[in-house]
Amino acid sequence: MRFLGHIEAKADKKGRVFLPAVFRREMQEAGEERLILRKDVFEPCLVLYPESVWNQQLDTLRNHLNRWNKKHQQIFRMFISDVEPVTLDGNGRFLIPKRYLKMAGIQQEVRFIGMDDTIEIWCHSQEDPPFMEATEFVKDLQEIMSEDKNRADNTGIPSEKERTSQPDKDLILKGE
Repeated sequence: MRFLGHIEAKADKKGRVFLPAVFRREMQEAGEERLILRKDVFEPCLVLYPESVWNQQLDTLRNHLNRWNKKHQQIFRMFISDVEPVTLDGNGRFLIPKRYLKMAGIQQEVRFIGMDDTIEIWCHSQEDPPFMEATEFVKDLQEIMSEDKNRADNTGIPSEKERTSQPDKDLILKGE
């Protein structure tokens, strides 16, 4: 399940908003029915997690924390205490509770941003936009992607170091 794209929408006076059709289709294809809503940890936006993704996130967090460590328990409590299970109505709408609208500064116009396995919900008129400047993006992306040419990546293609450190199989087979 991959949520991709950037869609603008409007919340009604009650705080109900339509989940964009492209995201609803992704959920249906994956057999997901419920979402979990929470305020983002780093940004002034809300995040929708499909229930299975939320459960994976909780498992990952719990595996990094010690139940017998007071600070770890406080972190876990803080992370899970202010969440809202969300179910879409028959029209594909869901309610964003007032406290969440306030947390994200949302009044009416919202911006849905697909973030791979989650969906962010931003105030459309946010002063601090969710995107970086194009020139900064290109510079930072290039820096990140070229940080370590010798690092194996997730593409399955051997890195430069892996290619040069292994003897040529053809030479070994030929006995050279």
